[in-house]
Amino acid sequence: MTKISLLKWVSILLSLSFLPSLFGCLPSRKLTLASAAVLIEEVAKSSSRQTDLRMIREGTPAYLMLMEGMIEAWPDNERLLLAASRGYSSFASALVDEPDREYQELLLERSKRYGLKALELRGFKDPLGRPLDNFQSGLAALGKEDVPYLFWAATSWASWISLHSDSIEAVAELPRVEWMIKRVLELDEGFYYGGAHLFMGIWYASRPRAFGGDLKKSQEHFLKAFDFGKGNFLMAYVFYANYYARQALDKTLFISILQKVLETPANVESDLTLLNTVAKKRAKELLGHVEDYFE
Repeated sequence: MTKISLLKWVSILLSLSFLPSLFGCLPSRKLTLASAAVLIEEVAKSSSRQTDLRMIREGTPAYLMLMEGMIEAWPDNERLLLAASRGYSSFASALVDEPDREYQELLLERSKRYGLKALELRGFKDPLGRPLDNFQSGLAALGKEDVPYLFWAATSWASWISLHSDSIEAVAELPRVEWMIKRVLELDEGFYYGGAHLFMGIWYASRPRAFGGDLKKSQEHFLKAFDFGKGNFLMAYVFYANYYARQALDKTLFISILQKVLETPANVESDLTLLNTVAKKRAKELLGHVEDYFE
């Protein structure tokens, strides 16, 4: 399992609750957009509580087209940009079953662009071009209120890198993503069910020891993510089985964790129903390959 392979699923972590209360402070001069935003938020809340993946998959393109129109009308709204980034990332990585390369590239390019632009509007200028030493010092200037932008920009960027894992230039951007996630840990380690801990758990499990891989650190991060998720964020357990248990060659743990996912109701927390439905589907697929993984 390579360090790149973690990135395609990391965005799922993490992207399926599309628009959590993003538009509560729209200025009155944007009344038309505000009205549309309220409707979109309600659709997003409803979507996060669905178990019908086909319905979500077929309905998402229309949702994204609406988001595009709103961005065109209001290109400097950081919250709108962040919502669009998450929408594109989730659709590309979780809701498109067998995308062609060109289509997925289009989706993830937009996700990355919108996520990084939103972060720039928070004051973190030129995340792609600034020198590495300046990159880290710039992250230190961000505060807790910037965590959502930092976290979602990092995950959308990670998804894009995953698709371009054959590019030396793209892979060279990985340290920036790692630093962003580590800054999230410093500022708010519990954000999004401990998502940054989950990211780092996968990160340490999927890297060779010579390049910083460490199963002990991986497990520590996974366990913290479980605590923050309170047993309700089922994708965390899928990642734990797929990355940690497989690397540790622990077949018993692999099976027991995935069975736990299958036995837990998807709606154990209503706002995670859609993401948990994806997790249960993935758990079933992984269990079908037990003998391949543990020969």
